[in-house]
Amino acid sequence: MKSIIIILTAALLCGNSALAQKNNVPSDIKTAFSKKYPSATKVKWEKERSKYETSFLLNGKEMSVLFDTYGAIEETETKIAASELPAKAKNYAISKGRIKEAARIVAANGKVKYEAEVKGRDLIFDDKGNFLEEKVEKDEDKN
Repeated sequence: MKSIIIILTAALLCGNSALAQKNNVPSDIKTAFSKKYPSATKVKWEKERSKYETSFLLNGKEMSVLFDTYGAIEETETKIAASELPAKAKNYAISKGRIKEAARIVAANGKVKYEAEVKGRDLIFDDKGNFLEEKVEKDEDKN
């Protein structure tokens, strides 16, 4: 019985270690996040190429932040209702299909963009609602 507990404990520790390595977020990036968003809840980390993205809840809103490898924020994304998109963006997105999700994206330089997910594609708009581009996220984009 004692050996079974030791084996199970070892297996559990190895599994947790592998999981920690998969999303091993540098402490300076976690510290930068904690300072900027101390009341964030349901925090989840993911590595995107050489960058780190965290998704979380803040004051009831779903958000995500993209950090560079030095802990600087590259962009912040806040989920919004489709009705909060600029009128031009909303109308364009609706012409392509049902809007599944919408977001307001703010770059580190303060530049605002909007995103509308329609039929598995992200439609990107400028701050006035003018269409900029269409993106299709691939699984390899996450690694």
